[in-house]
Amino acid sequence: QLQLVESGGTLVRPGESLTLSCATRGFTLDYYAIAWFRQAPGKEREGVSCLSASGTSPNYADSVKGRFTISRDNGRNTVHLQMNNLKPKDTGVYYCAAGYRGFLSHLATMIPAEFAYWGQGTQVTVSS
Repeated sequence: QLQLVESGGTLVRPGESLTLSCATRGFTLDYYAIAWFRQAPGKEREGVSCLSASGTSPNYADSVKGRFTISRDNGRNTVHLQMNNLKPKDTGVYYCAAGYRGFLSHLATMIPAEFAYWGQGTQVTVSS
């Protein structure tokens, strides 16, 4: 059974850094795009970053470009989201999601409907 489990969310101050992890089970990353989404209270879920099945085509929302980095550890089937210079507007529940794209596909779009598998989410709060 395909599973995704997020971890790493916590309370941080503006300007600090944080790394989220998404442990995956039951599938091979080489066939799936993995994305991070976030949802703030009262707002729609938005795409933050996506890594293609090939692992070579990262995609970022404009609001996080230059501050966030997505990466994956194939040996541990884990995808990480390194977040630097965090801002209060980054606050929200962060979800990782997996969508089948085919072997080593370069597709890295961040449309929620294209991702069939979701984790339970991890809370990130950026506040002084």
